[in-house]
Amino acid sequence: MLVQPHSPQTAMKPATAFTYPLIATLIATTLVRSQAAPTPGAPMPGDRMIAEYFKNESAAMAENCLAEIQTLDDWNAKKTEYRQQLFEMLSLAPRPEQTDLKAVVAGQVEHDQFKVEKLHFQSMPGLYVTANLYLPKKIEKPAPAILYVCGHARVVTNGVSFGNKTGYQHHGAWLARNGYICLTIDTIQLGEIEGIHHGTHREGMWWWNARGYTPAGVEAWNCIRALDYLETRPEVDRTRFGVTGRSGGGAYSWWVAALDDRIKVAAPVAGITDLQNHVVDGTVEGHCDCMFIVNTYRWDYAQVAALVAPRPLLICNSDKDTIFPLDGVCRIHQKVRRIYDLHKAGDKLGLLITEGPHKDTQDLQLPVFRWFNRHLKGEDPIIEMAAAKFFQPQDLKVFDQLPADERTSKIHETFVPAAPAPAIPKSPEQWARQRAEWERALHDKAFRAWPHATEPLRLTPISSGAAEGLRLSVFEFTSRDPIRLHLFVLENEAAKGASRVELRVLDEAEWAESIRGLPPKLVAQLGTAAVQAVPAAVRPGSNSEPLTALLQDLQTRTIVWLAPSGVGLTASGADARKRIQVRRRFLLLGQTLDSVRVWDIRRAIQAVRSMDDLRDKPVSLRAAGLIAVDVLYASLFEKNLRSIRLSRLPASHREGPDYLNVLRFLDVPQAVAMAAERTRVHLTDSGSAEWKFPIAVAASLHWDKDRLRLDSPTGH
Repeated sequence: MLVQPHSPQTAMKPATAFTYPLIATLIATTLVRSQAAPTPGAPMPGDRMIAEYFKNESAAMAENCLAEIQTLDDWNAKKTEYRQQLFEMLSLAPRPEQTDLKAVVAGQVEHDQFKVEKLHFQSMPGLYVTANLYLPKKIEKPAPAILYVCGHARVVTNGVSFGNKTGYQHHGAWLARNGYICLTIDTIQLGEIEGIHHGTHREGMWWWNARGYTPAGVEAWNCIRALDYLETRPEVDRTRFGVTGRSGGGAYSWWVAALDDRIKVAAPVAGITDLQNHVVDGTVEGHCDCMFIVNTYRWDYAQVAALVAPRPLLICNSDKDTIFPLDGVCRIHQKVRRIYDLHKAGDKLGLLITEGPHKDTQDLQLPVFRWFNRHLKGEDPIIEMAAAKFFQPQDLKVFDQLPADERTSKIHETFVPAAPAPAIPKSPEQWARQRAEWERALHDKAFRAWPHATEPLRLTPISSGAAEGLRLSVFEFTSRDPIRLHLFVLENEAAKGASRVELRVLDEAEWAESIRGLPPKLVAQLGTAAVQAVPAAVRPGSNSEPLTALLQDLQTRTIVWLAPSGVGLTASGADARKRIQVRRRFLLLGQTLDSVRVWDIRRAIQAVRSMDDLRDKPVSLRAAGLIAVDVLYASLFEKNLRSIRLSRLPASHREGPDYLNVLRFLDVPQAVAMAAERTRVHLTDSGSAEWKFPIAVAASLHWDKDRLRLDSPTGH
């Protein structure tokens, strides 16, 4: 019997008006039979759906950016909160301790007009920062100081890195020749001690998201500590600090200027653009992870820039920069100008656009020098001197031998502390407090991007067919506009009155296996064009074994399949490298692909419960592997589930999936305990060693034995 959706939400559209935002589906009906096959090389409809989703989300975040600020009083009331949020999104909450810098001047080189000290300091114990300090030869009184932050310049000979500070030495030299002190610091990537900026971009370290880690935070912290170091130098006027840098250094200039009021003048060069450029236009693909915050609070980047107000700020870019496009830079300037105008400080905001590509050109250099002269020295002389390099890279190298106690190369492992192992609760009250704390953290820090208003499900029956004892009904529903997903409702025609519903959430492997088990005659009833869209390896009927098992399972239950976003019918047609870049876009929107999938599962549960023939039947959940974690977390937000059965459940988010910040508060074993309090949890192919915490909680609180059941990999 065809399962009907609950009528208030699911009126059928006329076939002539029905359109699909998704793909030419496997099970798509006569409504798609007339569609032409996809053009080879064209974007898959699933890719188009996600692209539309990114466009909508980016636009909404742009619209919300600084929208609550209408008066200067509004700004003054929110600025401290904004800054604290930025500290948090830069992996700096709680704030690290400002420990002894242990600064060491390792050597010196000289020019006729200036000298360069080769030094290092520790921004936290073992986190070494290598630097060059440019000092004018004649300093009669404390001088203004510029923190120069380097972009991605790789300067390596025979496997030895001299640091990107050597690639940008001409800026420090010019500043010293013109009466400034300039501290040029290496970044952790491309410095003398080489760390990692490409955790999600290249290294597959998606757990960075779960840890709430971004290398942008390390760079921001090193900048703050660099200012601490400059304050120790008697040659420096502490009241006149400026910051500049280009590309990556432009981004770090934004971070420190937004976070630290000791910066009095800022001139970031080619270091910022907005979400439309990054997410919709794809410039994220040209950037490593150091360019981005962990966007928990869903900011567009103008909100970072606004935190510099009302201090003098020159936004610098070139007109042909492909990774910081001009249109996005201008949009940021427009939003920030409104905040400067509220301060009546419009004269302190500048926009410099020069001709050229993403390159360190003289056209960009000279206006920056003039900006510092005007706002740190109160003068504006004609600049006749060009920025030039005077030393070989090896002349500016700090370390002869790298320190044995350095943490710089692996700082991503420890910069954000993981949540400590929780204590076993000794009472229901103690457990309730701990559980409530975790629930708040999940709501506020991991899943904050979920919709606040409930959208209609728009559950729509698509097709139905029967063959070889199996009936299959296909539905489409809205997870989150424009994401439309499918539910496949399977029934044994010989079974009468199945007593319960099992929602099986499929990963890509299980999707393929499930489809192979369907009778070809059944799928033929649902539209041949759809069948042709499925790869031959996944064609129905290529594996007969699952059908037998499926019919057996259907004796007592109705089974519903869900392939969440990015799986099955909505899988991307892009290559592996492109899929990585699509996945990175979610972070910029304050999400992850897996947090979206948890929402998909929640909506699928709601959709099942809205079907007339199923709405009163208890619902169980089932999944295996990484996607089982998504099912586990979905169960924490949906009430009255009968049970959840999870196979090969990973014991930590370190293995996956990744939700923003989750490892700062809890890990998978704690989520299992929370789920077991609400419903029966059955873990299969799981040893007890990984699940000591939920086992101990259940024992301490005297929960029923059927609340948590574990089957070892051997079945014992």
